[in-house]
Amino acid sequence: MNIDGDFGLLSPVSASPLVAALTGDHAVVAAILAVEAAWASVLEDAGLAPAGSAAVVAHAADPAHYDVASIAERAQGGGNPVIPLLVELRKNVKTADAERGHVGAGAAVHTSLTSQDVLDTALMVMIRNVRGALLAEVKGTTTALAALAEHHTDTLCVGRSLTQHALPFTFGLRAAQWFQGIAAAGRRLQSLELPVQFGGAGGTLASASVMAGDSPLSPFDLADALAAKLGLASAPAPWQTSRLAVTGVGDALAALSDSFGKMAADLLFLSRPEVAELGEPLAAGRGGSSAMPQKQNPVLSILVRSAALQAPGLAAQLHTAAANFNDERPDGAWHSEWPALRELLRLTLGAAAQLKELAGGLRVFPEAMRRNLDISGPLLLSEKVMAVVVPLLDTDHGEAKARLQAVVDETLQAPAGTRSENEEQSLLYARLLRDAVPADKLSDAELDALLDPANYVGEAVEIARRILAAFPEYAGNPETTRIPKEANRG
Repeated sequence: MNIDGDFGLLSPVSASPLVAALTGDHAVVAAILAVEAAWASVLEDAGLAPAGSAAVVAHAADPAHYDVASIAERAQGGGNPVIPLLVELRKNVKTADAERGHVGAGAAVHTSLTSQDVLDTALMVMIRNVRGALLAEVKGTTTALAALAEHHTDTLCVGRSLTQHALPFTFGLRAAQWFQGIAAAGRRLQSLELPVQFGGAGGTLASASVMAGDSPLSPFDLADALAAKLGLASAPAPWQTSRLAVTGVGDALAALSDSFGKMAADLLFLSRPEVAELGEPLAAGRGGSSAMPQKQNPVLSILVRSAALQAPGLAAQLHTAAANFNDERPDGAWHSEWPALRELLRLTLGAAAQLKELAGGLRVFPEAMRRNLDISGPLLLSEKVMAVVVPLLDTDHGEAKARLQAVVDETLQAPAGTRSENEEQSLLYARLLRDAVPADKLSDAELDALLDPANYVGEAVEIARRILAAFPEYAGNPETTRIPKEANRG
């Protein structure tokens, strides 16, 4: 039994086989070995290593041949995992060379590179792999949210401002707003270039220049070839102490986590029993309490929110490190990046999977939305009432507004809370308005229309349509959204 492995016991949001496979220690070792193997291939292609070197190094670079725990322990000797891993890689290459009749592939291993070149590039490879999986999860979420926005275009709910009922809203727009935050952050992450690192021991490419000798290929050409083999971006110059490549990834991941957290925070409120507008998807054995068998905890939202609360601190750690990259090769700041970056990757990927399941199975309760909307009744239309009625009153603007404010104030003095009390309050508000506005200025039918919340959602439909149309690659229908291009003006 492995008693030393980190299985994510205290980080359940990231405890998944996918997260472990893409960000665990084995994934780091695999990425480092991939860089070394790709470099051997570059040198062979350039005629700077014996023919057959790439195949020998690739065979020796099989991650299955390496004891990750031993490498991790020995990394303390040089301060990074590349050094002990190279010891093992060179042994394996020597053995493979001997089996093939001494090809001489050892000359292609790590030549002119330094540990930071390899580890920085390996981390870019790992980020590339995680990004692909992460964006697949994100697009699963946004596709589900786009469908919710389209299906609930006209589903009324209450909009809340500073915790209080504010104006009529639509659930379609709420889902579209969640979609917008996640899609925009996903697009930002997708747009990032993940550059190869290639600077040599001091960032001058001195060793690479000597190695290249009379070759028509410069060190920069070799670096570009390495980037191409690894599926990374070329870099115009070494960036070993300019960490925008790392902080940019951190910021994009934190922004994505922010968008996850916004949705999770809303769901945690909207799924409260006293609100009950939404419910998480049900699954056997999930959401239970160790002490209270009646509870159905919103575990998915809780886990997503836990990741969102951790992400900003991890991104900040990357900036703290970047600001302390002293000299031409740093001491300590570089090392402090690795765990923060990896944990940020782990949390975001784990949360993305939880959120996809949540969005895909979200239970929507329009009746409860309408019930909560009706708590404030026509008082929720007071902004519109002011705009429409003030010009109808035969008095100056200030006096007219004061008269309508008095109607609101008197209504608010009436008991409220129970359904019958809320209904009585609504009737009182309508009656007071009827008394304040002459019938020849505002008919009963016009008053009823004025106090209908469905007639005061502004451009909600058009806003949702525009949001989905702005991110077609995340909406699941690349050509256009199905929301009609007519705004529901009220």
